[in-house]
Amino acid sequence: MLELTFHAASRKVRQTHRNAVLAIALSVVQSMLFIAAFYVMFTVLGQRGAAVRGDFMLYLLTGIFAYLTHIKGVQSIMGTENSTSAIMQHAPMNTMVAILSSALSALYTQTVSLLVLLLILHTMFTPLTFAYWPGALMMFLLAWASGCVIGLVLMAAKPWMPEFVNILQLVYVRANMIASGKMFVANMMPTAIIGFFDWNPLFHIIDQARGFTFVNYFPHHSNWEYPLYATLVLMVIGFMGEAYTRKQASASWGAGR
Repeated sequence: MLELTFHAASRKVRQTHRNAVLAIALSVVQSMLFIAAFYVMFTVLGQRGAAVRGDFMLYLLTGIFAYLTHIKGVQSIMGTENSTSAIMQHAPMNTMVAILSSALSALYTQTVSLLVLLLILHTMFTPLTFAYWPGALMMFLLAWASGCVIGLVLMAAKPWMPEFVNILQLVYVRANMIASGKMFVANMMPTAIIGFFDWNPLFHIIDQARGFTFVNYFPHHSNWEYPLYATLVLMVIGFMGEAYTRKQASASWGAGR
């Protein structure tokens, strides 16, 4: 099963390009362009002064890259093969392998992208330091894991109402552009509007990541336990829903629609 998961994950990584190196390079370039766009936007709008005292690129990375990793996790699991896919006709293949390989491929590409970005920033611009790098790494992994389990819940519901789930995924991705809080510093937000953000596990992850990254930032409106518990609960719900859907789904559903 581990060998099959490895080969399926390798296949997932190479789906965007037949050359594995270029497939990873495309992910790196996408992340760099996304961060560069926000860097220009913050500079033009004069929002750099509202950021945490410290390296501005680390401030962008803790917010934007956590968002990208979370969304990649959602999209990778949403796009994985379900029980009615043709590849499931091959005896060793099953939905668990498909889910694990999609999750690991997303983690692999995002990890390589992050390491390349940090290497470029550290060697070509300014040395980077983290207040507590194990905590920042844990938040990165939690952003990926929470995205994967949300994608798993949507994947389980997709065969029942595909159009609605696709719209729901699009709304979730677009809403998190603001609701994730990646463009704000949580400690500087008015208490009256914190309630619009603190329901979101990604908001807590990004704020905690900044607390672990910057020595002079102490999060007051977030914690890392909430996204961890939310991830575990959604994982249980997602696997239960996927198991039920796998027993009920039929290849004729799509033809009927």
